[in-house]
Amino acid sequence: MKAAAGPSEVKNPKTGMTHAEMKEFIRNHFEEFVNRKNLRIGEVNFAPRFVDHGADVPPGLPPGPGGAIEYVGAALKKVPDLQVSIEDVIAEDDKVVVRNRWTGTDAASKQRLGFSGIVIWRIANRQIVERWAYLESPHPVRD
Repeated sequence: MKAAAGPSEVKNPKTGMTHAEMKEFIRNHFEEFVNRKNLRIGEVNFAPRFVDHGADVPPGLPPGPGGAIEYVGAALKKVPDLQVSIEDVIAEDDKVVVRNRWTGTDAASKQRLGFSGIVIWRIANRQIVERWAYLESPHPVRD
């Protein structure tokens, strides 16, 4: 007799993915978008009507993927070696919650910076449709 599929193995009709696939999608998104500085992946991963509710988002950015791409692009100019590492990742229903740590060197001051944050992503039809984030203020770090 075959065992019933666990919750992480069942495709969610809202997302088109299992919980394991959702976690991997978000891990890959961070890796490509931030660590590999592949801003074009935002055109693929963000839904056309993407909404960013992050407390860190500056006012005046365009809606949709363009705003997120502009925001991360500006961050990468300010901190060209910016890297993010995922400390924890949890998937539930159509959301993925990530606790992460960011490090990099401010281009102007040459000071090493670090900060942590929590990001909640909502996925629909294999794309990111919403983001909520809290990021602490960057602080100097020693390597």
